[in-house]
Amino acid sequence: VQLQASGGGLVQAGGSLRLSCVASGRAFSSYDMGWFRQAPGKEREFVAAIRWSGYRIYYADFVKGRFTISRDSAKNTVYLQMNSLKPEDTAVYYCAADYGATIIGNRAEYDYWGQGTQVTVSS
Repeated sequence: VQLQASGGGLVQAGGSLRLSCVASGRAFSSYDMGWFRQAPGKEREFVAAIRWSGYRIYYADFVKGRFTISRDSAKNTVYLQMNSLKPEDTAVYYCAADYGATIIGNRAEYDYWGQGTQVTVSS
């Protein structure tokens, strides 16, 4: 699976962005998909994930109510809608894919990673 993330940019606090991650290669609909982020000097952390079926969704506490993950299997794409952005959301955002993640928030479980897209939120 090859992953291509896009949609990052510079936005003011309170604004919105929608990230996209297009998958190519093996059956996208069979993979659990996740978004992670990494700020300078910090570990890569879990943001959100969606099971292959689309019926189970998970969020980190710090994005609940602000971010929404979704997937469109017809387009082989997973999205991360980010609203009410804060300066502390500034990071490189990565999409990732895993076949049957046991602990879906554990980045070590993910086998495939996109190249990352920069999100910068100004105050």
